[in-house]
Amino acid sequence: MAEAAVTFLLDNVQKLLVEQMHLISGAEKELKQLQIELELMNAFLMEYADKREKGRVFIQFERQIREAVYEAEDILDACLTQKAQSGATTIRNFMHLHDLAEKVNELRLQLQPIFDRAIKGLNALPIAHPSAATPDDNKFKKTQLLREDNVVGFADEEATLMKYLKEKTEQLDVISIVGMPGLGKTTLAWKIYRDPKIQFEFPTLIWVYVSQELNVREVFLTILKHFTRNDMSGKGEWELTQLVRSHLDKGRFLLFMDDVWSVEDWRRIEAALPKSNKLGKVLITSRHVGVATQTNCSRDPHKLRFMTFEESWELLQLEVFGKNNPSPKELEGLGMHIARQCGGVPLAVVVIGGTLVEKCDNKRDWEKISDSVSIYVQDDKRTESIISLSYNNLPHHLRDCFLYLGMFPEDTEISACKLTRLWIAEGFIQQRRGRSLEEVAEDNLDDLVARNLVMVERAKANGDVKTCRVHDMIREFCQNEASFANKNLFQEVKKRRHGVFDPAVTEIVKRRRLCIHSHVPEFLRRKPRGPGVRSFVCFSKETIALLPEYTPSIPDAFHLLRVVDATPLKFTKFPPKLTKLIHLRYIALSGNEFKALPEALSKLWNLQTVKIDTASRELEFKVDISKMMQLRHLKTKAAIKLKEARGEGGENLQTLSRLMAECCNEELFTRASNLKNLGIRGDLNALVDATYLGKLERLEKLKLVHDVFPSTADKALHRVPHSHGFPPNLRMLTLSSTYLGWQHMAALGRLLNLQVLKLKEMAFKGTLWEAQGGGFPQLETLHIERTELEIWTAASAEPFPKLKNLILKNCERLQEIPCVVGKGESLQLVDIERVSHTLLQSAKKIEVEKQQMQGGDVRGRRAGGFKLKISPGDASSSSSTTN
Repeated sequence: MAEAAVTFLLDNVQKLLVEQMHLISGAEKELKQLQIELELMNAFLMEYADKREKGRVFIQFERQIREAVYEAEDILDACLTQKAQSGATTIRNFMHLHDLAEKVNELRLQLQPIFDRAIKGLNALPIAHPSAATPDDNKFKKTQLLREDNVVGFADEEATLMKYLKEKTEQLDVISIVGMPGLGKTTLAWKIYRDPKIQFEFPTLIWVYVSQELNVREVFLTILKHFTRNDMSGKGEWELTQLVRSHLDKGRFLLFMDDVWSVEDWRRIEAALPKSNKLGKVLITSRHVGVATQTNCSRDPHKLRFMTFEESWELLQLEVFGKNNPSPKELEGLGMHIARQCGGVPLAVVVIGGTLVEKCDNKRDWEKISDSVSIYVQDDKRTESIISLSYNNLPHHLRDCFLYLGMFPEDTEISACKLTRLWIAEGFIQQRRGRSLEEVAEDNLDDLVARNLVMVERAKANGDVKTCRVHDMIREFCQNEASFANKNLFQEVKKRRHGVFDPAVTEIVKRRRLCIHSHVPEFLRRKPRGPGVRSFVCFSKETIALLPEYTPSIPDAFHLLRVVDATPLKFTKFPPKLTKLIHLRYIALSGNEFKALPEALSKLWNLQTVKIDTASRELEFKVDISKMMQLRHLKTKAAIKLKEARGEGGENLQTLSRLMAECCNEELFTRASNLKNLGIRGDLNALVDATYLGKLERLEKLKLVHDVFPSTADKALHRVPHSHGFPPNLRMLTLSSTYLGWQHMAALGRLLNLQVLKLKEMAFKGTLWEAQGGGFPQLETLHIERTELEIWTAASAEPFPKLKNLILKNCERLQEIPCVVGKGESLQLVDIERVSHTLLQSAKKIEVEKQQMQGGDVRGRRAGGFKLKISPGDASSSSSTTN
C-alpha cells in the first residue's frame, strides 16, 4: 500500500532530524517541512483511502504516490551516502551533487503536485459502501464454489461435527469450523446441512451467508423468512434482533452461519441468539481462529485438517475422469505427483482438475502442468478471489508483512525470529506505546496465524511460534500481488530455460527487493545494477560456495541496501565494502573463515541485526557496540570477543549470543541492561560468584555453554550460581557441557520464574538424580539430552507442579520416568528419542494412565489431552495421541 511507503520515508526523516544532525547540517528546516508534508499525506491515506472504491483509478493513484515516494527516498539516501563516504565536515563537499537543502526542496517540489493530484483524485472517487455487495450477490459467488457432488474425504471430520450436533448441552451450543482459504469449510458445512439425518433431527434448518462487510439486517431478515412471510424490511436492527431471538427461543433449530469474518460481526449476530435454548445449535465457519474462539468458551474451534494424499488423488481422478472411470495407467504417476503438489487443499485439486479435464489423454500437457502446479492454481480466478477476500480483510499494518512471506522458497520452514526481524528491518513494523518492535512483530505473526494464512510448524516451549510456513497456493498469491506490476514490494529472480534470468538483469533497476534462491554466482557474474534495490535475500536450502572474486559483488551492485540475508552463500571473507552501505539494517552472512568483524561496521548507524554463521570457535567483534545506537541483535554460535566499549550506547541491545565468558563484566551488562536473550560460551567458573547477571532484570533467556579450551582433565563447572546470581525474571535456561552433579538441581529449583529448563550435552553427570519437592514452581518444560543418568527418583508427590512437557533424548541408560512425574495433572507431552526399552515402556504406561484419568474421549473440549511422541527408532509407531 502507498501509505506504507510514505510511513517508511517519514520515519527515516524523523530519525535524521533526531539522530543524525551531523549529516543534515544546513538542511534541518527543509527536512522539517518535508516531514510536515509527509505527515499530512500519510494521515490522508490512512483516513480516507479505505473509504473509496478500489477500482483502476484508485490503483493508479496509489501507484503514482508509491513510486514518487520511492524515488524521493532513493535520492535522499543517495545524498546521505555520498556525504557519509566523503568524510567531509560540511555538506557542501558533495561532488556532482547539489546542496542537501536544495535537494530536499527539489524533492518537495516533485512530491507536492503528485500529492495534491492524488488527494483531489481520491476524494472524487465514489465512496465504498459496506453493503455494496448484496446478500444475493454473495450467495451467487458462494454457490459457485459449493460442491454438490464429487465430495471426497473428511468422513472423520463430518462424523466429529455430527457428534457435536447431537450432544446435549445446558444452553445454546455453538460449533465452529476454522481453516485456511480453500480448505473446504463451507463444503463440509453444506454437506452436513444437506444430510437427511440432520434434516430429520432439526425441524428448523437455516443457512445464512455472512458477507465480508456484514449487513446484519440482511442476516436477520434471512433468518426471519423461515418463520414468517410478513415484510420486515422496514424494521430497524434492534427490533429485528428481538424478533429473531423470540422465534429461536424455543424448539430445535440448527443455524448455519457461513464465513463470519470478525469478532465484532459475531457480537452483533450473537445478540439475537437465545442462549437459554439448549435445544438449539449454531454451526459457523470462519477463517479467523479468534472469531471461532469467541463463539464458545467451553469448546475449542474445530480446525479442519488438510486432505490426505489418498483423498487428494481420489478427488483429482473424479474431477478429471468422472465416477467409475479409472485413470489411464500411463498418467497415474504424473497424476499422483500433481495431487501431492496440491498440498491437501481441495480447492487446489478442483482447480487443477478443471485444467486437466481438457487434456485427459495428453501426457505432454500433464507433464507441463506437473512442473508448475502452483502457478496454474493461482491463475484460476476462483483461487485469486478466495485468497483476495482474506488479503483485503487484513488491516493495513499486516498487508506487507503477509505479502513478504512470498520471499521464501516453496515448502520452506520459516524461522519466526528471522521473519519478525526482517519485517522490522524492512520498515513494516511501527512502534506502539508500551510495546517493543519485536513484540509488535510477534503480534503481527500471531494475527496471521489466527487468520489461517500462516501455519505453525513448530512451537516454542511457552507456546509461541518457533517456525512457520505458508501453503504454496498462498505463497503464489503473495508473489503475484507483490510483483512489480502490482505493488513492487519484491521480485523473485529466476533462471529460465536457455540461461535467461527473469526479470532480466537489465530490468532490475526499479525493483525494491530481490530474492534469488539458485544460480546466484551466475547472476552476480552478469554484474547487475539496482540503484533502487533495498533488499537482497537468498534463502536457498542448498549451500552455495562463492568464489573470492564475487565477495564485493553485492555491495557493488546495490548501493542503498537495507537488508542483506545471504546465509546460504559461503563467503571466503567478510565483504569489506558492506561497511560502506550506511543504510544497512540487517546483515546475515556465512563463511567458515570468518574470525573477525571489522571496526568499520560501527559506521553503519542504522544496523539492527547482525547474524554470522562461522565454523570458527571465536569471532572477534572489533566494533565498539556503544557506537551502534540501533543495534538490537548480535548472534553467532562462535564465542564473541567484544571490544571494550567507550561510548554511551548499547541500551537497544536485546540479543547477544554467544558472548565469550572472559568478556562478561558489570560495565557491559550495565550498558546492555535491556538484554532479553544472552548466550555465554567459555570457562564459566569465573561467573559462578559474579552478581552482575542478577542485575539483568529484562533477561528472559540464558544459555550457558561451559567450553574449557584447551581441554583440561577437570571439565566440570564447580557449581551453579546462587539464585540471586541469576536474572530475576529468567524464563528459559539452557546448560550445556557443564558436568554438574545432580545435587545442584536443587539450586536451579529455587528460580521462581523459570518455565523452561534444557539440560544438554552432559549438563549434569552421575547416574542418580533424587529430585526434591518444593522446587521449580513455574517449570513447564524439562528437556534432558545426552546424559549418563540411570535412576531418577522423586521424593515428593509434586516435584514439578506445573510440568507440561517432558523431553528425553539420547538418554540410553535412564530406566524409567518417576511415577509421580507421570501422574502430574499438568503433563501434556512426553517426547522420547533414543531411550532404553524400559523407559519406553514407562512412557507407554503413563499414556494408559492418562487415558484413564481423562475418562475416555474428550475430543474438542478445552480440558486438553495427553500426547506421547516416540521417534521411529524407538518404536514401530512414531507417535500416539490421546485428545
